[in-house]
Amino acid sequence: MIQLTIDGTKIVAQPGKNLLQVCLENDVYVPHLCHMEGMEDPPASCRLCLVEIEGVNGTVASCRIAPRDGMVVTTQSQAVRQLQRSALQLLLSAHRVDCRNCASNKRCALQQMAKFLKVPLKVKHLDHLLDETDYQLNHPVLEYDPGKCVLCGKCIYVCTRQQAHPVLTFARRGFETVIGFMGSTPPSELPCLDCLACSAICPVSAIYPKKPEAASSHSPGPADQRLNGVGKQ
Repeated sequence: MIQLTIDGTKIVAQPGKNLLQVCLENDVYVPHLCHMEGMEDPPASCRLCLVEIEGVNGTVASCRIAPRDGMVVTTQSQAVRQLQRSALQLLLSAHRVDCRNCASNKRCALQQMAKFLKVPLKVKHLDHLLDETDYQLNHPVLEYDPGKCVLCGKCIYVCTRQQAHPVLTFARRGFETVIGFMGSTPPSELPCLDCLACSAICPVSAIYPKKPEAASSHSPGPADQRLNGVGKQ
């Protein structure tokens, strides 16, 4: 067992857990978006699960840290909160905020973090960076709204874990990054309709099942034979 201190409280943790998991399991909420339990190599892409560790300069992503005996952790310092608020504000500036019409309303990770960090969902002092490019996933079962997507990668992670031949990946680069469909498998052979784990795990309902009539009318074309977005850097 590992003994450490988090926000002044002595905690006993089991080996094999990262620091973010230890915090959450001991009712210490640390804002996070991209991490999922069981990840062997968390991407730390959201830059929200920041903490301070005694003896370490600056803040660190708690999902990438293995607890050790005697570690002293602070999750709610002024520096941590300022960086978390800035990261969330930047994320919201590129997110289509339409909570009233969103399936994730009242159970949305962004809403939870915004309330916890006291950040308005509509950030007025930053330019709205939403990319309104007309992008289609071209998936026979799934719809995708890039304007709502927060690029947490959870859909890709569960697809990779649950399917022998995953069909979702990141496409394009930089600000134009989206979720792409690797559609080399014939639509009739895709396991997606019986899975839908990607839509279930999406924290903002950016990926979701097509309506039955839309799914049945899908006809495969060139976009189904390649990764969406390739060549559109």
